[in-house]
Amino acid sequence: MRAYAANVYTSVVEELTRGQQRRFIAVEQEFFRLWWDGVASDQQKHQVRQLLDEGRLEFVLGGQVMHDEAVTHIDDQILQLTEGHGFLYETFGVRPQFSWHVDPFGASATTPTLFALAGFNAHLTSRIDYDLKAAMQGAQGLQFVWRGSPSLSAQQEIFTHVMDQYSYCTPSHIPFSNRSGFYWNGVAVFPEPPPDGVYPNMSEPVTPANIDLYAEALVANVKQRAAWFRTAHVLWPWGCDKQFFNASVQFANMDPLLDRINRRAAELGVSVQYATLGDYFRALHALNVTWHTRDHRDFLPYSSEPFQAWTGFYTSRSALKGLARRASALLYAGESMFTRYTWPVPRGSLDPTWALWQLQQLRWAVSEVQHHDAITGTESPKVRDMYEEHLASGMLGVRKLMASIILDGRRPGPGAGARQTAPGTSSGYFASVYNPLAWTVTTIVTLTVGFPNVSVTDESGHPVPSQIQNSTQTPSAYELHILTTIPGLSYRHYSIKPTAGAAWEPAATMAARVLRFGRRPKTRTSHGGRRLMPVANDCYTVLLDEDTNLMHSVWERQGNRSVHVTQEFLEYHVNGDVKQGPVSDNYMFTPSAAAVPTWEAVGMEVVAGRLVTEIRQFFYRNMTAQDHAFAIYSRLAHVPQGHDGQLLCQRIEQEYRVGPLELNREAVLRTSTGLDSQQVIYSDNNGYQMQRRPHLAYANNSIARNYYPMVQSAFIEDGGSSLVLLSERAHGVSSQGNGQVEIMLHRRLWNNVDWDLGYNLTLNDTSVVHPVLWLLLGPRPVMAALRQRSGLALQHRPVVLFGELTRSALKPPGPRQPEAVTLPPNLHLQVLSIPGWNYSSSHTEHVQNLQKGQRGQAQADLRRVLLRLHHLYEVGEDPVLSQPVTVDLEVSLRGLGSVEAIEERSLTGTWDVSALQRWSWRTDAGYHRGDSPPPSRLPGGPTITIYPKEIRTFFIHFRQP
Repeated sequence: MRAYAANVYTSVVEELTRGQQRRFIAVEQEFFRLWWDGVASDQQKHQVRQLLDEGRLEFVLGGQVMHDEAVTHIDDQILQLTEGHGFLYETFGVRPQFSWHVDPFGASATTPTLFALAGFNAHLTSRIDYDLKAAMQGAQGLQFVWRGSPSLSAQQEIFTHVMDQYSYCTPSHIPFSNRSGFYWNGVAVFPEPPPDGVYPNMSEPVTPANIDLYAEALVANVKQRAAWFRTAHVLWPWGCDKQFFNASVQFANMDPLLDRINRRAAELGVSVQYATLGDYFRALHALNVTWHTRDHRDFLPYSSEPFQAWTGFYTSRSALKGLARRASALLYAGESMFTRYTWPVPRGSLDPTWALWQLQQLRWAVSEVQHHDAITGTESPKVRDMYEEHLASGMLGVRKLMASIILDGRRPGPGAGARQTAPGTSSGYFASVYNPLAWTVTTIVTLTVGFPNVSVTDESGHPVPSQIQNSTQTPSAYELHILTTIPGLSYRHYSIKPTAGAAWEPAATMAARVLRFGRRPKTRTSHGGRRLMPVANDCYTVLLDEDTNLMHSVWERQGNRSVHVTQEFLEYHVNGDVKQGPVSDNYMFTPSAAAVPTWEAVGMEVVAGRLVTEIRQFFYRNMTAQDHAFAIYSRLAHVPQGHDGQLLCQRIEQEYRVGPLELNREAVLRTSTGLDSQQVIYSDNNGYQMQRRPHLAYANNSIARNYYPMVQSAFIEDGGSSLVLLSERAHGVSSQGNGQVEIMLHRRLWNNVDWDLGYNLTLNDTSVVHPVLWLLLGPRPVMAALRQRSGLALQHRPVVLFGELTRSALKPPGPRQPEAVTLPPNLHLQVLSIPGWNYSSSHTEHVQNLQKGQRGQAQADLRRVLLRLHHLYEVGEDPVLSQPVTVDLEVSLRGLGSVEAIEERSLTGTWDVSALQRWSWRTDAGYHRGDSPPPSRLPGGPTITIYPKEIRTFFIHFRQP
């Protein structure tokens, strides 16, 4: 910020005011907002507004960051775009109309849908596979209309421009200079500028002696690129990473060079002008060319060269990936809880300004970590620490907010944060459990307590099914499992008290019993499957091989089919010496050979209880190792009669312990099955849609180039059954053999590449990670119906607020909970929040207020509720759940109060959809796309119809009581 970003905005704004011909585009709002709020003078702010009005400064993309496309969840992509767009619209009344996504490491098919819904007219990307890009260049196919989803109408297509082989930077090589090319301001120096003002790698200045050499080099490059595109307009990006921090030098050299080319235009055959991205796309659109279309395929994985497959970052810094998703889930729960608390009327003394600030801090922390050098794990340890600090601080604030809301109904005044783990020396505990999903959820929540004998009762004093067992994490503590059924956006409250342990006590918790099996060596073979031990619930029977302590097979009830399933840990041994060949790093995965098993022996325990049976498998590097290197904890739930536990029963929950790894190892969990999958795996784009991934043969680096991102789900299938894996964080996933699913869980690397050493990007990650996967096995139609809802049940597990009981907490609950919010099973409540924006919903009124120097109301608008609904299913995925669904918003939201007005908005809320007219682009299908509203846009009224894969956004205004 000090050395680079602040100086970009300060010097660029100054230079733009000095030349009417000059232009500049700005992309990410996190840095701009920091400059605007903490650095910019009143004069600079006035200049920015004037430049925006004149179109000479243009915000493109406009999110808080340029998010990664491979390992981010669509909900978080939308959040960070919404935060950036809300700031820009509230501050300037501008709405970005073009997306600039040049640096993410591969392109997701979610992107065209996302950016079309945000109101963008065209999209620009850059990093796609090197050989595909070469083929597209040769066929003049780098520009096309991209349809992101197979289920959506033409409304969700977007014109897409892929940058050519030079990517987004000015070509650095010029034949007459050994400097960096066209970068006259050099490279930024951190943390302070050089005392003499001379920056490294400054290009040779433009002088009368060399200006023609510069001009001819630039023109030659423009003509080379022109052959790769279909029109006479060539986009030539000027700049690169950390450029324009000394814009006076840059523009002073660019101005005469452009002028010289234009004076020689007739001779050179090229004319040039400064342009924003909007200027370029407007010129292109005006030509009314007919473009090819591209279907819903993504551009993943990304390889920049034969041995540079950028598939390692799918797993790098697994702990950060897990923390980012937990923070997102907590934010999601906190948003709806605060909205429910505020409407129809605040029921206590909570300060809404304080509450909004807690939510805002976590919104920003979750938004910034979506950056393509954040959640990807491609940052230095110091920067990772910053992300983790921001996330942890934001999560603490939102937990305090949620605890205050809970306690506000039980005692006067805002409360303090609740503890998740209590020491166990008091007279008992109080726990509140909040369900953030808009469906009734039956699940098992797990608490850590300090005593072995407890009773659990609900709000009415009735006993609750529960189970207690020794903790896997803390030897002196106990894990308490509680069965809970919670309506949508509602709470359950539980009292947990120590007891004498007598079984006759009415609410006594049953203790699990432990069966221990000796350590088994890998060399031991099973005797024809004769020693198989079953672990069963109402949906599955898992057979464990007592000769190996490995899983042997799974019988699933619905399909009445037994499938061979076994799991083990393996590691890829990778090279760390560039003199010996390609290396793996934060970004790239470059294995030299197939993965090898990491273990020589496996120990096992089976913890059997009335609610949960847990299989604990411990993998040792050798028979004499004292500590295990890896572990799998598998749970099967036993749902008592009278509870709707379909989702709970039909999953095998697994948590892993992985690490610390040895150096230059990449650890994977390989699940081998009897399914004839033909080595085809399906993995998701951003938790939104699935991509079919056949195993492809490559001459080089074939293992790594067959790895794909798994953000939330992956599956393999044959003619009858599917094995689905669901995840609470991003991983790399592959099928390296028929019937196999291989998930990379952790990486620890070091290499001697100068770049990696200089930026501390060797990924010497010594952490222990605890990722979670849920396994679902069954008939293909059943799995297709369960996958989406189960994935959300994993992502948005109930939030447990757990603290010691006090006299006030022992009192009966406060006012009766409002009515639950319940949506049909194929609709997801993607967000329910009070953003706090203070701009008018009327664009005309908002612009007039800005012109008057007003920024809307002085206080945040608590009356405006942001609602976003997402249809979970693709067309044809399920005969019932894939149908359009009609809901009456007044009925669905009556638990929050009486709806006064409903406005349908663009994805990020800044456009009224009735005023949003995206550009039409003529395609080879013979008609324009992007200009006709889909049939679901019904005029007026609270009843709406949502079609498969649609995401629709609304402002809801409630009637004041």
